Amino acid sequence: MANKESNNNDNNFFNKNPLITFAVFSVVMILVFKVLVGDGAGVNSGMSAKANKTQAVSYSELKSLVASKSVSKVEIGQSYIKAQSVDGLNIYTTRIVRGDTKLIDELDKQGIEYKGFSETNWFTEMFGWLLPFLIIIGIWMFFAGRMQKSMGGGILGMGNSKKMVSSEKPDTKFDDVAGVEEAKEEVQEIVDFLKYPARYVEIGAKIPKGVLLVGSPGTGKTLLAKAVAGEADVPFFSVSGSSFIEMFVGVGAARVRDLFEQAKKDAPSIIFIDEIDAIGKSRAAGGMMGGNDEREQTLNQLLAEMDGFGTDTPVIILAATNRPEVLDAALLRPGRFDRQVLVDKPDFEGRIKILNVHMKSVKMDNDVEIEEIARLTAGLAGADLANIINEAALLAGRKSQKTVKQKDLFESVERAIAGLAKKSRRINPKEKKIVAYHESGHALLAETTVGAKKVSKVSIVPRGLAALGYTLNKPEEDRFMMQRHELWAEVDVLLGGRAAEEVFVGEISTGAGNDLERATDIIKSMVQTYGMTDVAGLMVLEKSRQSFIGGTQQSSREYSDKMAQDMDDFIKESLKEHYDSVLSRLEEYRDAIEDMVALLYKKENITGDEVRDIITDFEDRNNIESKVENISDEIAQELKEDAKMAKD
Repeated sequence: MANKESNNNDNNFFNKNPLITFAVFSVVMILVFKVLVGDGAGVNSGMSAKANKTQAVSYSELKSLVASKSVSKVEIGQSYIKAQSVDGLNIYTTRIVRGDTKLIDELDKQGIEYKGFSETNWFTEMFGWLLPFLIIIGIWMFFAGRMQKSMGGGILGMGNSKKMVSSEKPDTKFDDVAGVEEAKEEVQEIVDFLKYPARYVEIGAKIPKGVLLVGSPGTGKTLLAKAVAGEADVPFFSVSGSSFIEMFVGVGAARVRDLFEQAKKDAPSIIFIDEIDAIGKSRAAGGMMGGNDEREQTLNQLLAEMDGFGTDTPVIILAATNRPEVLDAALLRPGRFDRQVLVDKPDFEGRIKILNVHMKSVKMDNDVEIEEIARLTAGLAGADLANIINEAALLAGRKSQKTVKQKDLFESVERAIAGLAKKSRRINPKEKKIVAYHESGHALLAETTVGAKKVSKVSIVPRGLAALGYTLNKPEEDRFMMQRHELWAEVDVLLGGRAAEEVFVGEISTGAGNDLERATDIIKSMVQTYGMTDVAGLMVLEKSRQSFIGGTQQSSREYSDKMAQDMDDFIKESLKEHYDSVLSRLEEYRDAIEDMVALLYKKENITGDEVRDIITDFEDRNNIESKVENISDEIAQELKEDAKMAKD
C-alpha cells in the first residue's frame, strides 16, 4: 500500500511539473546517445575483435606510428581517426586535424591499409532529426502549463473545476446569521431534507432542487448558504459564477459537469453558486448580433445538470444574486430554481441582533447603547454593520483603550455614512462660515417641517471626498414607503442649505449642487412614477427597463413633448414655490440660525438634541409655534383630523 501511494505521489509530481519531466527525459536520451555513440571508437568499426585496449593519442603521435609502420590498419571518420596496432591488440584514436593531407600521403607511402567509417547508427540519426521537435514540444508544454495553471487547470486539464471550487464542511450555524429570520425559516426544510431524505421520499414529497437567494450586496446570502450546510453537516461546494467563464469555448460546460460529479460523489451535499447572474443572464441578451457562446453553453449545461437530478437525489443547489431580473426564465421555472428566498436588509430589531452577533468577539464598554446605533444605521446591510463594529474596535485600539466606547461606535457610523473625517484639511474662515450657515439651514428645516426626518448630528468638519460639512438625519422608525407630504418635506430640507446662504451670507455658492439635483429628482418621480401631481394624473410617464446592451438599466420615454414641457414647468414652479417658503421660514428663525452657527463655530459638531434646544429656546423667547408651510392646507387638515381621531 505504501509503495502504491509513493508511486502516485511521484506521478503527481511529474504531472504538475512538465518542464522537469521534459528535462529528465532529455538527460536520459542524451545519456543513451552517449552510450551508443561513445567517443567515436567502435562504431561501425572493422577493427580486429582481438583488440582489448583503446588508447587516445595525439595527432602527431598517430603520424609517428604510421611513419614507423607500428599500425596495420587505419579508419578515418567524420571527426575521429582510429588505427590498429600491428599485433592487433591496441587501437589508437585521435581527432582529425582539418586541412592536413600529409597523413594520407604517408599512409600511401608506407602501404598501410586505410578506409572511412561512419560514426553514427540508425538510432543517433533518428535522434538527431527528432531533437529539434522535442525541444519545441518541451517549450510548448512549459508555456501551456503556466497558462492553464493561471486559469485554474493543470496541463491539458482546462475543464477541471477542483482548483476553483472551495469544498468544506462549514461550522456556521443559524445562530450566527441574524436579521433574516424569514429567510432562515424558508431554508429550514432544506436542512431537514438533507438530514432525513428518506422521510420525504417515502411520502412522495418533492424538495426544490434549487433555491435562489436574492438580496442586496452584503445582506448575508453566502453566510446563510453556509449556515444551511453547517446545520445539515454536509459538504459545501462553493464557486463563483464568473469562474465558469474562460477564453476557451466549452471550458465552462466541462467545469459544470465536473462540479456536479463531485457533489454527487459526496452526496448529501450543497452546491453554492455565488453571483449566478454571471452565467445565468437571459439568453436573449445577445440581441441581433448573437450572445456569448461560452456563457450560453455554460448555462445550457447547468440547466441540463439540474434536470438530471432525481427527486430523491440529496444534492441541493443554492445560488445568490442581487439582480434576479436579468436571469434567464429557464433557470427560474419549476424544477430548477423554483424557490426564491429574499434576504433583505434588516429592520430595527434585525440590526440589533446583527450588532450583538458581531459584538461577541469585541470588548464593549458598559456605556454602549446598541439601540442608538441601530437607529442610526437604518438602511444598512449586515456587512455594513459588521464593518461598523470592526471600525469602532480599530478606533479604540488606536487610542490604546481597553474597551470600545459609545463615541467610537458613533464615529464608526459617521465614517460609514459620510466618509473619513479630513481633519488635516484647512478651510478658510469665509468658507467655514458659508458651510455653517448651509448646514444650519438644513437642520432648522428638518426640525420645523412636518414629515421630515429629525436631526441626529450637524458637523462642519470635512468628510469624504467633497463634503465640507454634513447634517445627519435619522427616521424615528423603520419606513418602507413615503407619503406625499413627506416627499415635499424632504424637498424643503434639501433647499434649506441654499436658502440659508442667500439669507445670511448674501450670495449662494456651489455647495448646493447635489441638494438641487436630489430635490429635482424627487419632484420628477412624483410626476412620472408616483402619480402625486395633476400634471400627468395617474399616468406613469417613465419606467425603467432592462437593457440588453451591457446589461444596464435604462429608462424609456413614453410621453409627448407637450407633456415634457408641462412637467418641466411644474418642477420649476414647485421648486420656486417651496424655495420661497423656505426663505420665509429662515427669516422667521433668523436668531435661531445665528445661535446654531455660533455653536457650530465653537464646537464644530453639535448633536440633534442641541439643535432642538436652540429652536425651543428661540420659540419660547418669541412666543411662537412651529409652523407647517411646506404642505398644502388639505394635507394639514388631514393631519389634524388624524390626530383628533387618535386622541378620541
